[in-house]
Amino acid sequence: MKFKTNKILFLVLILIVTSCGDDERITGTPESSAVKEKNIRKYNLEIEKEQRQERTVCDTIALEEYIIDNYPAGTYLMKLNKSTVYDIPQKAVIYIKDKCSRSQYVFACIVESKDCERFVEPNNVIGYEASFVNLDSTKLGTALFYLTLFKCGNNGTFNKLWEKIVPSQGGFNSIKLKKWRPKNILYVEMNFSDGIISGHRNYNYFLLDGIENEPHLLETYDGISHRRTLASIDENIYPDYYEYRFIHNSVSISIKDSIPFYWDKKKNLYITRINKNWFRKY
Repeated sequence: MKFKTNKILFLVLILIVTSCGDDERITGTPESSAVKEKNIRKYNLEIEKEQRQERTVCDTIALEEYIIDNYPAGTYLMKLNKSTVYDIPQKAVIYIKDKCSRSQYVFACIVESKDCERFVEPNNVIGYEASFVNLDSTKLGTALFYLTLFKCGNNGTFNKLWEKIVPSQGGFNSIKLKKWRPKNILYVEMNFSDGIISGHRNYNYFLLDGIENEPHLLETYDGISHRRTLASIDENIYPDYYEYRFIHNSVSISIKDSIPFYWDKKKNLYITRINKNWFRKY
């Protein structure tokens, strides 16, 4: 009987230790307590509301309030990296209005905290120094970046149409809406610093099937001896790229050649005719 009682207690302890949802994060400092974290953000947001003289429907304050109310604790609307020390950080959003339907859409860079780790702090995942967090992010929490599209309702409500994960955990700089000229297609460029390659990476989300459908991801990057550039290799709607190989010696670093990769719809991979064993997910 004593053995069964101890076994039950042991199982209960396992459940308590391994449960890491918002309901269980009720004690500790703001970076680990869901209640404290959300209360602090709500308080700061109320101050921002008082200081904002003019408000618009579905503005960034409304979006931040939506994220606090509808996402797990430790989820934030990101800010852009400052270009100078004196800049005021702007929210990482893009507002776009459809000319025909007059619908308003909001692209937003949102970062979530990984379950069972401390909540990330947005300032710790912005800029060049934060790009090294990919090597060991456990002490500061693990950041999960998303590009999310919202549609603004007539009554100021947000409707989440889709979200796509960004394959980086730190070094965020900017979000921009661009146009791929060869096919006249809009895409969202998410720019991240990458200290490991001494350069940057762009995660490009192409709106191949309209704004309301999930985009197609293609990564480009540029570093000291790493480079991948956008291209149109085969004449279809999908963007392609060239991946460069470099020659290193004691004097210089130079480009050896470039390898064309194109999108294979059947395999859902980027492949090259140079070597059938070479493929990329994006």
